[in-house]
Amino acid sequence: MTVEIAVVLSIALVAIALFATEKLSLDIVALLVLTSLAVSGLLDTGQALSGFSNPATITVAAMFVLAAGLQNSGALSGIGNLLARAKSPLQFLITLFIVLAVIAPFVNNTAVVAVFMPIVIAATASVGMSASKALIPLSYVSQMAGVCTLVGTSTNLLVNGMARDLGHPGFSMFEFTSLGVICLAAGCLYLLTAGRWLLPDSRGAELVEHYELGKYITELRVMPDSSLIGTTVGEAKLGEEFGVYVLELLRGDQKVWSPKAQILQEGDILLARGDWSQLDELRKEAGLEVNAEFKLRQQSFEEVEQVLTEVMIAPRSRLIGTTLGMLDPSWHHNTTSLGIHRRGQVLRQELRNVRLQVGDILLMLLPESEMSALRKDRNIVVLSERPAEKSEGWRAPFALVTMALVIGVSAMGWAPIAVTALAGAAAMTLAGCLDAEDVYDAIDWRIIILMAGLIPLGVAMSETGAAAFLVENSLGLVSSLGPLAVLAVLYLLALLLTEFMSNAAAAVLLTPIGMSTAGMMNVDATPFLIAVTFAASTSFATPVGYQTNTMVYGAGGYRFSDFVKIGLPLNLIFWVLGVIFIPMFWPF
Repeated sequence: MTVEIAVVLSIALVAIALFATEKLSLDIVALLVLTSLAVSGLLDTGQALSGFSNPATITVAAMFVLAAGLQNSGALSGIGNLLARAKSPLQFLITLFIVLAVIAPFVNNTAVVAVFMPIVIAATASVGMSASKALIPLSYVSQMAGVCTLVGTSTNLLVNGMARDLGHPGFSMFEFTSLGVICLAAGCLYLLTAGRWLLPDSRGAELVEHYELGKYITELRVMPDSSLIGTTVGEAKLGEEFGVYVLELLRGDQKVWSPKAQILQEGDILLARGDWSQLDELRKEAGLEVNAEFKLRQQSFEEVEQVLTEVMIAPRSRLIGTTLGMLDPSWHHNTTSLGIHRRGQVLRQELRNVRLQVGDILLMLLPESEMSALRKDRNIVVLSERPAEKSEGWRAPFALVTMALVIGVSAMGWAPIAVTALAGAAAMTLAGCLDAEDVYDAIDWRIIILMAGLIPLGVAMSETGAAAFLVENSLGLVSSLGPLAVLAVLYLLALLLTEFMSNAAAAVLLTPIGMSTAGMMNVDATPFLIAVTFAASTSFATPVGYQTNTMVYGAGGYRFSDFVKIGLPLNLIFWVLGVIFIPMFWPF
């Protein structure tokens, strides 16, 4: 082992540890890796910064803009109505899978899940099924469909870009389609049969049902002259007489979860839900007042029409780790947070001191005029049951045609995907499918920094011989069994790494190993690169292995064990299919 190999492997091991422990954010780790490679002299300045100019990085950034253009133009607004027409849960899932199979191969799967989550939550309610029966399938099928094309997931583009840098000719737009379709069909069949019964039947989006979005919610304080003093909420029959329903009773520092049987006292605070006209009528007739601590920055409900909505903290959101006390002055939305839903638990007391986590769901009240801006914020995913924004005339078909041209021109080989994606992003911006300032918000810059920072690590592993060293001392031990056995071990290794660290990081580490393995065995590298791509792009067994899993984790009210129980068999199915079909489609 040379000094250069030791240094590269040390940097890689530290990065793996940081990725697994999540002590630092992924983009910070990537920048530390890049800096370490440059400072140590393992790469020159051009090589260290090559990740920022890599076509894969540029393509991923442009695809984020294209996805935002599709969403903002209303091009996908009819999907909710299509799903709501399902007559049974089985028909609903089949319809959902077909729609995802058409869209997810051409739109980044993270963006697909962000767009589809509120649609699925609303549609499941109309079908009469639990959202928890559909959100894990939403995540899984978006991953399966995403691996069918080169642009379906950033991992595909990353492996392709690194492979080209290491001397491989790269992959065409539909290179993965044959194996992808087989895996997609097998995965959907599993989710419709055994997987369907393994899915929990819980109301992960219980705030939607409990609070009935579209109604107002406020805090009403019982005043000294209130007619409710000495009676219970049940005796007052507020629902029957006013159409107002008391959700919680706050008495001093205590929270009473069953308020109907409690005798009301002066100073009690009722968390009540209803139309504002009904709440206002109750306030006047029963001697109540809007709790002073709840009023919206000196704005009364009579002056500004308010909207109640749910938003989920998105993966890699800049709001992670902040508190609600820090949120209001630092955020650009005139919102008031009413509650937090964290995987089945609603936190109501001392909300301003709760540090936000990925998947937390905030119940918010905000002016109707600011709802559009909230939907465009990439730090959150809006989960309300409000209807999707209507198509804005010609922009919706324009966005669809633009996306089709981006894919078609690249698939025909007339221009590289990086060029067509940039042209498409520019066209959507000029057409007004999204505002110019929204372009920067649409891009997940942490993913971009992650890719740009890790691509040089793959170059360093190849050039210093670190990848060859790892192959000789790991996969080389089974090389005597033939390339098929090595392929199986490499695929399994990629699966394991992806479940416990960033899928992009796993792809970066294993792509040069796949290339070196092929060189050692004197066979084509394509089968090994395909194995790395599929394994790193489809992570099912943990909620942290892939960002779409993390997104549905909180919204669906799932447990960690749900992903293990449902996803582990699916991972094994993909592993078996990969080992069988990869050598058929891409011979050694």
